[in-house]
Amino acid sequence: MEQLSNELRNFIVENFLFGQSSDFSDNDSFLKTRIIDSTGVVELISWVEESYGIRVEDDEIVPDNLDSINKLSRFIERKTCVSR
Repeated sequence: MEQLSNELRNFIVENFLFGQSSDFSDNDSFLKTRIIDSTGVVELISWVEESYGIRVEDDEIVPDNLDSINKLSRFIERKTCVSR
């Protein structure tokens, strides 16, 4: 899970923080800390689907799945285990 968390953090820093390092924890809400806005969520979902070969269904687009590095890591792990 640590490798996955690092991959997610790198994507977020490069694409939403424009390479500027930020001190946010793996539990920090992307939306509450304004790291990602609603448009950014769409970009994040697209990247996750392409990078990890999963499909994020409409009913899965909820903060419990996507709103922090830890939540997103767990979501991807569940989805990739199911699809194997």
